[in-house]
Amino acid sequence: MAPRTVRVSRNPDLVRGIGKFSRSQMYHKRGLWAIKAKNGGVFPKHDPKPKPSAPTEKPPKFYPADDAKKPLLNKRKPKPTKLRSSITPGTVLIILAGRFKGKRVVFLKQLSSGLLLVTGPFKINGVPLRRVNQSYVIATSSKVDISGVNVDKFDDKYFAKQFEKKNKKGEGEFFEAEKEEKNVLPEEKKDDQKTVDAALIKSIEGVPDLKAYLAARFSLKAGMKPHELVF
Repeated sequence: MAPRTVRVSRNPDLVRGIGKFSRSQMYHKRGLWAIKAKNGGVFPKHDPKPKPSAPTEKPPKFYPADDAKKPLLNKRKPKPTKLRSSITPGTVLIILAGRFKGKRVVFLKQLSSGLLLVTGPFKINGVPLRRVNQSYVIATSSKVDISGVNVDKFDDKYFAKQFEKKNKKGEGEFFEAEKEEKNVLPEEKKDDQKTVDAALIKSIEGVPDLKAYLAARFSLKAGMKPHELVF
């Protein structure tokens, strides 16, 4: 620890409030006469320091009762999702959640979002081209040759939903339009599904019992031990 420095006054107090030297003695002791003589008998004047500019907008007198929410800075750098080593192009997967729970599908490729592009094929088990999170699938040891399947055109934008602005309708028109409007798949996507299925089914039919295996739904029965199953 550094030693504490004690500041000694040039004019020590004899009694509290009364200094040892007078005002004129301190004038000569501090050398103020020399400074005055050097500047033509006048003490030098320094330009005042510029004051900080006053804010143009006055702060509000009242503040809101609730704190204004500010978005947090996201400093996290996105990393590409690492694909499990057991999942390779052509691997047969079992879906564990969602609308097609228990269905077996064929893995085609991993998209830029990290999701898996899979298909049933649709003609065999009713599962269309769709995206699946790899957390909700089981990879099996079965594989399908997908070398003849072209999946270059499929990306995350392909599966994005398109919303159209609709004009407001009356009560009668609303119920009539509700009956007419249905989720109709575009013909282009139907053709894409048929193209992918046609190439896949050729490979599937070349392997004995693979078509029946994909068509069957996976489920656990009484007495089956999940931790002992080999997929």
